Amino acid sequence: MKDKLIIFDTTLRDGEQSPGASMTREEKVRIARQLERMKVDIIEAGFPAASPGDFESVSSVAAAVKDSTVCGLARAIENDIRRAGDALKSANSGRIHTFIATSPIHMEKKLRMSPDQVLEQAVKAVRWAREYTDDIEFSPEDAGRSDIDFLCRILEAVIDAGAKTLNIPDTVGYSMPEQYGALIRNLRERIPNSDRAIFSVHCHNDLGLAVANSLSAVMNGARQVECTINGRGERAGNAALEEIVMAVRTRQDYFPCDTGIDATQIVQASRLVSGITGFAVQPNKAIVGINAFAHESGIHQDGVLKSRETYEIMRAEDVGWSANKLVLGKHSGRNAFRTRLSELGIELGSEEALNAAFARFKDLADKKHEIFDEDIQAIVSDEAVGAASEHYRLVYLKVCSETGETPLAAVNLLEGGAEREGISEGSGPVDAAFRAIEKIAQSGAELQLYSVNNITSGTDAQGEVTVRLHKDGRIVNGQGADTDIVVASVKAYIGALNRILSGTEKVNPQL
Repeated sequence: MKDKLIIFDTTLRDGEQSPGASMTREEKVRIARQLERMKVDIIEAGFPAASPGDFESVSSVAAAVKDSTVCGLARAIENDIRRAGDALKSANSGRIHTFIATSPIHMEKKLRMSPDQVLEQAVKAVRWAREYTDDIEFSPEDAGRSDIDFLCRILEAVIDAGAKTLNIPDTVGYSMPEQYGALIRNLRERIPNSDRAIFSVHCHNDLGLAVANSLSAVMNGARQVECTINGRGERAGNAALEEIVMAVRTRQDYFPCDTGIDATQIVQASRLVSGITGFAVQPNKAIVGINAFAHESGIHQDGVLKSRETYEIMRAEDVGWSANKLVLGKHSGRNAFRTRLSELGIELGSEEALNAAFARFKDLADKKHEIFDEDIQAIVSDEAVGAASEHYRLVYLKVCSETGETPLAAVNLLEGGAEREGISEGSGPVDAAFRAIEKIAQSGAELQLYSVNNITSGTDAQGEVTVRLHKDGRIVNGQGADTDIVVASVKAYIGALNRILSGTEKVNPQL
């Protein structure tokens, strides 16, 4: 029997630390349910002590998820531990993940604590966590730059205190694969009670080595990998779940372990996370990029036609790609729409939400002949964004643009039950529309990103627009989809404004 490789997904916690990637409670629950369908072992739902919103999100995920273990992150501080324990009360299976920095630079400059004080605090944290659960994970933050003798001391002590999982993070993405694998091997060999704990890894992608480092650690005895959908996360991101899972599964001749992941749910999870966060997946992204299984070279095409294995080491169907994407049209009824949502793993919380989504589906079906799964995902995501913390709602948009003339936009927004109109010129129709919105909102926000992607192919395809705004240290994303790219842009800008005005604040630890 091969060992089980535990998949610990931190999309809802570390993945949310990408600038502008904050999610609402409802969005976190949607992603958590998809992760559960994918049979992820551990779902790190957030950092309960960071804010009341994070506490509520972790509580909601804990109540919604039944098959996966739900984890809450906590600093090695009593209040953090207690907040995590309280947030996880409704979980069928709950884990507290506590951490404290162990590198000399972090202990001296950030914590202003001696190594002995750090060790004592780590042990206390594990003991506080044991009042709530026996499933406790401990992380020495910045382990990659920590003294190995001190790492051995503190890890031995927290195992004795009751920690069952030891996570060794490469917090700043500095390690090389051979070096990182050797660290895991040395810790397992040198810590006397290491056989009483599972070794875990959490690698950042600053040098593009997060997956390579994680897999090197697995070959040296790590049996849990912390990762995220699409590799989302702080700075350059984390190890990508889909790449870890499929590397181990594809190379069973090499790896002494395997995961329990339902890989056919991977593409669905990727699309969901991309749609909710507004971070598009690059076309050549391994496993989940639209070109991951595409062949343009004549030599490659000839080989694949003769035998798929000549140029494909995985089947597209095994990770959730399907050639049969056309599902509905303008004559499809409400029940067919509901059925397809269920097949896609999309759960709408109420009949009202279903009705709103169906109305948007019908509207879209009048504009384009073929409705694809991607269109349905965009409809649901757009509806969820529009319903969340809605301060402004688009009533109408009129744009005039012709060769040799300055584009002009008139925007009418509903605010607090009253309609307000803004009119402005701009360098293009989108610029004019954004300026018109700002005449109403006067937000003072800085536009940091404007990104357009087509959801499907064809001239009648929906365009998906992401807008990133910055104001007073907060960075938020807004997203909109429509067959009219200017309308999609306006929806995205309004969505970002609504998030700015919601005032949700977060405190994000870095692991």
